[in-house]
Amino acid sequence: MSTTATGARVRLAAACVFGVFVLSGLTFASWASRLPAVRDALDLAPDAMGLVLLVGAMGSLLSLPLTGRIVSTIGSRSTVVAGALTTAIGMGGAVVAVTQGSIVGVAAGLFVAMMGIGSWDMAMNFAGTVVERALSRSIMPWFHAGFSVGAVLGAAGGTLASGNDIGLPLHLGITLAVVVVAVLLCVRGLLPDVEPQPDGTTESAPAPGFARTWLEPRTLLIGLIVLSAALTEGAANDWLALAVVDGFDVPNSTGALGFTVFVIAMTVMRFAGTWLLDRFGRLLVLRLCTGFAIVGLAIFGLVPNLPIALLGAVLWGFGAALGFPVGMSAATDEPQRAAARLSVVSTLGYTAFLIGPPLLGLLADHVGYRASLLAVLVPLVVSLLVLPAAVPRAPVDAEATDPS
Repeated sequence: MSTTATGARVRLAAACVFGVFVLSGLTFASWASRLPAVRDALDLAPDAMGLVLLVGAMGSLLSLPLTGRIVSTIGSRSTVVAGALTTAIGMGGAVVAVTQGSIVGVAAGLFVAMMGIGSWDMAMNFAGTVVERALSRSIMPWFHAGFSVGAVLGAAGGTLASGNDIGLPLHLGITLAVVVVAVLLCVRGLLPDVEPQPDGTTESAPAPGFARTWLEPRTLLIGLIVLSAALTEGAANDWLALAVVDGFDVPNSTGALGFTVFVIAMTVMRFAGTWLLDRFGRLLVLRLCTGFAIVGLAIFGLVPNLPIALLGAVLWGFGAALGFPVGMSAATDEPQRAAARLSVVSTLGYTAFLIGPPLLGLLADHVGYRASLLAVLVPLVVSLLVLPAAVPRAPVDAEATDPS
């Protein structure tokens, strides 16, 4: 294959991976935007609603450690398709259960759907790292920006559907059907997980056992970086709007504005992240972003002035943007060990993303929303100390160490 043809193939693959990220964000936000309708249809109290969502979170946490082995067996392309189909089946089942008034059915459907989303997410990140290696440049932040774009589209669609009294089955039924078809089209352009060798084979060195990957110091340190970034983002998703409303005694619309400012800042930084990483390298960019997050959170949680607090939210959004995608890239620096390490890092990150914010909510009962968010500063400072783990290790020069 010519160099021009190869370049075109990689660019197509990058566009297809971006599309898969957009579709994932669209699916997740379409469901999340209709949670008030689910709550009203089932007449759920806040604690019951929290339990239903927690069951769904358990589905993701169960699937993530297993997905690395699945990817290494059937490939990221097939795993993305399987994850999308599982998501559609589970979410469709949850919608049917809502119409039947079955809380258990909704929880069960959501558990299956979130298992699919977890597998889909890890597999698409793996596919993104394959493209990144083929391009020899940092493009993962661009893919994660695609997820944010999809989330905005999904939330907007849910808002329109709710405002025009479009029922949950029709809205999500159409959305899921379109998403599944679009995923099937997008995966056709993905690159194979293992590129052909010069001799025409696709064999590679055997990867280490998946269990042993959990004992690798560098992998765990990268997981800590991703955990901190995921908690920084997840805390904003769940509590920033409420912190603005309760902390400054302003209307709900102002709280929504505060969250919107955060999301825009994070999305802008993700689109800019590719250039920044290529220009300045992982370590400097991660230190800059972590510093932004620490300063932004401190400003948001401590200053008494709302406009300055919103400036803190902007810095917070900048700081939360790149830790997760860069951590995905760092975990896959060695292709033969990529699936296992990505599984570990993803599990640690999503554990923080899904479990951390509810724990902050418990703390908020005692100290208030704004003060509780300051707890995120602890993992941020710790991650600042271990950021060098994200830098690729220099390969060993076999010729230089060969005693012959």
